[in-house]
Amino acid sequence: MRLAFLGPVGTYGEQAAQQLARLEGLEAELVPQQGIRSVVQAVAQGDCEAAVVPVENSVEGGVTACLDALWEVPELAVARALVLPIRHALVGSGPIDGISEVLSHPQALAQCSQWLEAHLPLALQLPTSSTAEAARMVRGSRFRAAVASREAAAEHGLEVLAYPINDVPGNCTRFLLLRRGPRSSEGPLASLAFSLHSNLPGALLEALGCFARQGLNMSRIESRPSKREMGEYIFFVDLELPEGHQPLRTALGELEPLCEHLALFGAYPLTDRSLEEAAG
Repeated sequence: MRLAFLGPVGTYGEQAAQQLARLEGLEAELVPQQGIRSVVQAVAQGDCEAAVVPVENSVEGGVTACLDALWEVPELAVARALVLPIRHALVGSGPIDGISEVLSHPQALAQCSQWLEAHLPLALQLPTSSTAEAARMVRGSRFRAAVASREAAAEHGLEVLAYPINDVPGNCTRFLLLRRGPRSSEGPLASLAFSLHSNLPGALLEALGCFARQGLNMSRIESRPSKREMGEYIFFVDLELPEGHQPLRTALGELEPLCEHLALFGAYPLTDRSLEEAAG
């Protein structure tokens, strides 16, 4: 099967895609895409059978392009999640004291902002579509460096100038495996989103009470503008589920009359490599 990921080769998205394919027992051809929306559309339009996208970082929060795409493409379901430790490196072809430009994905630059301020305070920070694309762009340059993985450095023949350079040692990103088809309501974790009929005092509290009454713990809540008018929001929620699907179904049944739109993206298993790394 064809599995889309945020390319080019050497991104953390490729690492996540490889691991998720193994977890699902898939024989997959990895297909790099330019941009998260392109990754999602590759599955929505039938060019690929599945896709891997980053949805949340432990330092910088939700990946807004992914959240928006999930809301806008109802054909997709979340099949599995993976939490991947992120260890950034400064990679390049020249000495670190000659670096005047640092390239990377905006999230990676933000995750290393303190290190960059302390060690390369005069360097211009330039955003790219991915960390691996940044590595490709700095190859051969004596004054440019990239924030990327050590795997990307090896792929593009670059030196590792500093490692690790994360501001937070426990930096990790949660990736989702998306597939076309029905959205399951059984699994240890569920993701959903909703918008409310009206912005009235207590409206969000009433909506969240639907989860509390069923004993469903929220592990994440995040809001995104609806893009229709100021003050109108979509709320993205992750729920920890007990065995069986009835508590979730009951909560959704209570929630639906309160919502203008309600979307369950799926219930699914999650593998947390950061916990495995800590235990090891």
